Amino acid sequence: MNSSIARGRLHVVSTPIGNLGDFSFRAIEVLRAATLILAEDTRHSRTLLDRYEIRTAVASYHEHNEARMIPTLLARLQSGEELALISDAGTPLLSDPGARLVRAAIESGIDVVPIPGASALLAALVASGMDAERFTFYGFLPRKGKDRTVTLAELVSLHHTAVVYEAPTRLADTLADLEERGAGGRIVAVAREMTKQFEEVRRGTVSELRAYYSDTPPRGEVVIVLAGAEAPVADELDVRARARTLVSEGRTARDVVALLVAELGIPRNRAYSIVEEERGK
Repeated sequence: MNSSIARGRLHVVSTPIGNLGDFSFRAIEVLRAATLILAEDTRHSRTLLDRYEIRTAVASYHEHNEARMIPTLLARLQSGEELALISDAGTPLLSDPGARLVRAAIESGIDVVPIPGASALLAALVASGMDAERFTFYGFLPRKGKDRTVTLAELVSLHHTAVVYEAPTRLADTLADLEERGAGGRIVAVAREMTKQFEEVRRGTVSELRAYYSDTPPRGEVVIVLAGAEAPVADELDVRARARTLVSEGRTARDVVALLVAELGIPRNRAYSIVEEERGK
């Protein structure tokens, strides 16, 4: 390859998840200027592209052809072309294809440029009322078998917020599975059809929403936001002993506080007080 040719860039472009007004000016400009747009479903994306008069060539890129397409796409990027990756809706790579191409581009020295925008994950999280300071995103849960059992057990044991994508036909069953594993009293929010005409966020306990959706099957795309389990109350003597050990190891006060909060689930302000007392001895 001629070293004088500047390498192109791979733009990962977020698209609306329902409301076409949620498309950024920057995203439109990038897609208009790109050499090629890679779309999960070209027919689906055509509506959006036509709405904003984006005439760039479009190619189908999905989980069934990505392995075959990646060498050709990398060659185009290395020759200086600007490519844009979009999904059917929202931010690519979040439960959508594209991760393999992004990794391959990075390994080949190609710049990957994120163009932020709509995300059902974040829309549901901020509307849920749950703690958003720390959360784990699970995408779609495994449908059956050991993988599902292990993932559900992990969900129930988390001490921070979890966000899950789910098909409407499986929502009631998933809530029932969480209930059976002891999370029936846990607060949960079910966000449906975010940004669309019939957007709805319903909040309650897992048991309450399991009963509701068993009688009222939902429609549209669904996001589950599950509150974390309450951390067990740590014994005061155990907390102080652990703090004393960490301080004696020469760790900074900030690191000791972070470890006490993570390991023992105590409030951060209480951890600071204990650490200061131990450091002052």
